[in-house]
Amino acid sequence: MALEPCIGLEVHVELDTESKMFCTCPNEFGAEPNARVCPVCLGLPGSLPAPNRKAVEYVIRTGLALNCQVAERCRFARKNYFYPDLAKNFQISQYDEPLTHDGYIEVEVSGETKRIRVRRAHLEEDTGKNIHMPDGRSLGEYNRCGVPLMEIVTEPDFTTAEQVREYLNMLRAILRYLGVSTADMEKGVMRAEPTINWIDRESGEKTPKVEIKNLNSIKSVYEAVKYELTRQHRAWDSDEELFQETRRWDENAQRTSPMRRKETADDYMYFPEPDLPPLAPEPEWVEEIRASLPELPRARARRVAAEYGLPEYDAEVLTSSRELADYYEAVAKLAPDAKVASNWVMGDMMAYLNQTGTDLAAFPVTPAELTELLELLAEGAINNPTAKDVFAKMTASGRGAREIVEAEGLQQIADTGELECLVEQAIEANPQSVEDYRGGKEKALGALVGAVMRASKGQANPRMVNELLRKKLSD
Repeated sequence: MALEPCIGLEVHVELDTESKMFCTCPNEFGAEPNARVCPVCLGLPGSLPAPNRKAVEYVIRTGLALNCQVAERCRFARKNYFYPDLAKNFQISQYDEPLTHDGYIEVEVSGETKRIRVRRAHLEEDTGKNIHMPDGRSLGEYNRCGVPLMEIVTEPDFTTAEQVREYLNMLRAILRYLGVSTADMEKGVMRAEPTINWIDRESGEKTPKVEIKNLNSIKSVYEAVKYELTRQHRAWDSDEELFQETRRWDENAQRTSPMRRKETADDYMYFPEPDLPPLAPEPEWVEEIRASLPELPRARARRVAAEYGLPEYDAEVLTSSRELADYYEAVAKLAPDAKVASNWVMGDMMAYLNQTGTDLAAFPVTPAELTELLELLAEGAINNPTAKDVFAKMTASGRGAREIVEAEGLQQIADTGELECLVEQAIEANPQSVEDYRGGKEKALGALVGAVMRASKGQANPRMVNELLRKKLSD
């Protein structure tokens, strides 16, 4: 049989609102246990929920960015299930009437574009968490209860783990561009749950669906999907019985293991939430949200590549976050050479951020200051090694490039007479390199250039040094 992978994905995203979904408790990460709770998010008798308008706006914003339709009318539902980490023992979610629906994202893998249909992006509330103690007790931590949660559900359109990985990278970038969530998987702000099975398209025969719960890194999703595809295919080949079930991913063992048999929608006993009226977003409001959408990552990468003459790879890296793209474009619009600006932003600047653990917002060199450094380089006032030294001093001191160069006498030596003296000294001090070069060994010239650069403390003009050396050695 010609089996084909059939993979769908649910992604849960905590929205970056000031307050929770149905109450005024602060939506904050890292507070003391149970310090951010109230009768509403604890589900105490007599408490009534009220929807967070900003959370509704964020889901509409995301739905529009994912090419979804916005419902003229939708409603909340109660999802009934035994939730030990949700005090009221049901979750307010959306079921048959989601806020946004029928969209898509296009991903590119190995040169091929694949359209992934988005079934829905809807609103619900997050659960709390259980803390299991060494002595056998379990403690309830409810700060996360009621945090606005967006669930984005795809159709089962993925056929490879690579497509899933690319989709998650793109979705995370979109969410950050939109400003609706930090999408930090390591903090549990974004969690993914793939559903996987195999299908024979001709006969319709298929393996039971398996859902892998609560994956908190893109790497884990990728590895779990690869493993589960292999496990199910091997079981099919050997006539091993498979079950519709929920499984967990063991990061250490790099394998999935059973959690429970998979529930169906009927098991949750959905019914309309009696304490919340239906939502009917005003068309004018939806259009205002649409008009406020930023240029999204893929479109921006294509424009940046075309506008500044950059390779596709450079453009994708530079537009991977909205902040980085804004910084680069601010430099590129002023700098003498947009490709040189790209090299510095992707190289020296990003290396500094990675090595120091600094956020771009706290980077001490402004776009205008980096442009000043690139202008000095283009003018020939300094050479590349000196520019790197000046850059390091700019990040450490907050001083401008011209100020540093002038104060420390770092201007490039471009005086022909002075350079000729340095070249002659290098030739006299390195007879073996001279003999090797005249014997046809081109690399020997590099040793002579290095000698001149050391003698000039890195301030000699490398192009002029090369020209003078070749002329002297050919005479």
